[in-house]
Amino acid sequence: MTPFNTFIRFCGILTLALIFSVFGLSLVVAQSSITPLPKEPPAPKMQRIIIKYRSGVSGKVQEEITAKIRAQKRERLKLPGTEVYDVKNQELGSVFKKLAAEPGVDYAEADAIATKSETPNDPKFSLQWGLSKIQSPQAWDKTHGGTTVDTAIVDTGIDESHPDLQGNVVARANFTTDPDADGDGHGTHVAGIAGATTNNALGIAGTSYRGRLMSVKVLDNHGSGYYSWIANGIVWAADNGAEVINLSLSGTSPSVTLQNALAYAWNKGVVIVAAAGNGGNSRENYPAYYTQAIAVAATDQNDKKAWFSSYGSWVDLAAPGVSILSSYKGNYSYLSGTSMSTPFVSGLAALLKGYHGEWTNAQIRTKLESSADHINGTGSYWTSGRINAYPQAAPHTNLVQIHTKPSVLQVRIIPSYPCYNACCLAQNP
Repeated sequence: MTPFNTFIRFCGILTLALIFSVFGLSLVVAQSSITPLPKEPPAPKMQRIIIKYRSGVSGKVQEEITAKIRAQKRERLKLPGTEVYDVKNQELGSVFKKLAAEPGVDYAEADAIATKSETPNDPKFSLQWGLSKIQSPQAWDKTHGGTTVDTAIVDTGIDESHPDLQGNVVARANFTTDPDADGDGHGTHVAGIAGATTNNALGIAGTSYRGRLMSVKVLDNHGSGYYSWIANGIVWAADNGAEVINLSLSGTSPSVTLQNALAYAWNKGVVIVAAAGNGGNSRENYPAYYTQAIAVAATDQNDKKAWFSSYGSWVDLAAPGVSILSSYKGNYSYLSGTSMSTPFVSGLAALLKGYHGEWTNAQIRTKLESSADHINGTGSYWTSGRINAYPQAAPHTNLVQIHTKPSVLQVRIIPSYPCYNACCLAQNP
């Protein structure tokens, strides 16, 4: 190889080395200029809890207690000393453990959620088989009840512009974050079964015949509501003159707050009727399980237990709940569920109260249970039978003590109760 060729080869190698060196440097510089994007912080996990303080605990002490669990006050319930708080990014079991150590706390629990659950199918008295089944026409021959008996429909609200409900709604309250209107339709359907205008040559008949209605919205327009909303609705209805409260909703989570609200209403003389639930099993549902409530299961046209109905020794009565026609979104529709069974009992309680205005809630409950028809399943699926309206108009003799349900464990502090995810979603029958 000549010196010239050697020189050329050396220059080529040097050139390539310089090229790789430059590009390599530029790659390193380019890589070093890339800054990783910061990760988005996870959204705070917001959970609601209810705290009941003991009598005499000052506001300052309450603030000190909640500061320890980093809780933010949301609202005060109508029950004495009972508050709702938001807690973020904390395990509720740990929160409840801390609260259990506080002498000023009576109890604490998760603010569970209830949701509706009915089954639509696809007006009109001849189509209302439920009223015929419980012999409402025969009862109406004896009495039309009274025009001053108020049944509170604690639900998604009532559309009082519906032709069969116009003039029947005498009071309204809203404890949700949605506008005070029935955007779902469930509450309006329930209201029609209990208290649609009867004998007006229009649409359907209501079980109470002449009873009045109170719209108490505790479920939002998707049919969901916190237990705290429901408790507020129950207390408000009792304070504003309701003789009957209808609760076409249920949940699998026990709640001292709900139980206290029921006890408050019962002690004010209110008849309380609650749906047993649509679980199709014997698992207890709330608030129907509590002693103050009349728990109602669903039956079909053949007096058989509806396939979806919850049942058990804690269930008091049965009533029609399959393919029930009632008012719905400006028209009429068939729905199924223990939500539909419950207002038959509420409407009958209102009819009875109108006929026997001097009777107490305990006397009305006793009459409802003692006059029920002992259809198949009585004693196993429910204790007293399927309601019958006709005997309600008869003189009330031999008053007996009301049925007592199994005792309910009084849990003062509820630690780590698994009701703050899926099981909190209660089926609103």
